Amino acid sequence: MTTWQPTAAMMRAVALGGLGAATSVLLGEPVAMVLTAPLMLLGAMALLHRPASRPVASTSTDHAVLHEGQGTRVRLAVTDLSDAEHVTRLATPVLHVALHPADGRMGRLVGPDGELPVVEASPRRWGRRLLGEEAVALTSPWAGYRWGPVSVVGEQLQVLPVRAPFDSRAEAPQPLGLVGAHRSRRPGDGTELAAIRPFQTGDRLRRIHWRVSLRTDRLHVVSTRGEEDSAVLVVVDALADHGRSGGVDGAVSSLDVTVRAAAAIAEHHVRRGDRVSLRVVGTGGETVRYGAGMRHLQVVLGRLATLRVGTPHDLRADQLQLGVTAGTVVVVLSPMLSGAMGTLTAMLVQRGLQVMVVDTLPEAVTPAVVEGTDPAIAAMAWRMRRIERAEVLARLAALGCPVVTWRGPGTLDDVLHRLARRAQLPQVRAT
Repeated sequence: MTTWQPTAAMMRAVALGGLGAATSVLLGEPVAMVLTAPLMLLGAMALLHRPASRPVASTSTDHAVLHEGQGTRVRLAVTDLSDAEHVTRLATPVLHVALHPADGRMGRLVGPDGELPVVEASPRRWGRRLLGEEAVALTSPWAGYRWGPVSVVGEQLQVLPVRAPFDSRAEAPQPLGLVGAHRSRRPGDGTELAAIRPFQTGDRLRRIHWRVSLRTDRLHVVSTRGEEDSAVLVVVDALADHGRSGGVDGAVSSLDVTVRAAAAIAEHHVRRGDRVSLRVVGTGGETVRYGAGMRHLQVVLGRLATLRVGTPHDLRADQLQLGVTAGTVVVVLSPMLSGAMGTLTAMLVQRGLQVMVVDTLPEAVTPAVVEGTDPAIAAMAWRMRRIERAEVLARLAALGCPVVTWRGPGTLDDVLHRLARRAQLPQVRAT
């Protein structure tokens, strides 16, 4: 209702008060007048404060973009509160959004400055979260008239994945950029010692190593390696989500681990000055081109928060264009339960790229059993699927692609060190 309507309490008070007055006059019973006088007074006061305003309700949030686990306030705004004394709001609970109060019910008197009750919301999982509709009702003084309840559409929040704790001190295997924090195989103006060699025309005087020069009676200089950045391609498997997500502080699904690990890896390399690109294999096929800087990191996190899960109808591994160039480090984040992802990874390895697979399938994941399916048959099918998955991982390892389970800090250190040593070895490629 968008207009003020009399409440049942006022109608009862007026009816009982009028009945008592009529009984007292017709039957000569003053006791009836005395008993119903308070009700007549309440009804009269409610009628004197009959509202004439036309309020309009709306909601807004303090923040439109949040990370998992963060919170915001959902504020209620009502125009023309001159005739309202009490406000009630009821927020509908939605999945993966925690409310305070938990049931979303709140009511209070309107403050002298028009202050209204505030509901606190905290999204518990990444993605786009639409807050539930709210029912808002206003009550006039003396509870005589009520406005509403009216439905107010909830606000939409963009929830970015929380960046899992991750850090790596390993260097990129093949840095081929301009300026960065990775040691290059080529000489340049860096801080990493390469060798001490005889002086040549064009060498800078500040590079002279005086101790060796005095000992050999010939000028020697210190040569260093250049420091370059690297290109990192993060490939996210969004073909399916295995397991049930309990939010940021509950159980995790395979897509939860994948998205949060991708966010952590992207932030780590962006902070080191590397160029990062994102490619999502799924229904949406979200792509972020190579870039650097914190603004680019926000773009990557935004794409991760809006990815869509599903398998495209025309998915073929040989037709996926990832735009990978020589020297790029490819990080494939996948539970490896799809044959297309295994084929795609094998093709990248055979091209001579530095590829690593991060296994994002949680240990405690169990398949969702469709109603009417025998649990024993479902369990057997899941065991067979895991056997096929183990065979795919073994074949990738035989091709020289390292496979590591995501465990947070230091997950990629050993793998990157091995890839860096492999990159320094001479390679023979068939033409």
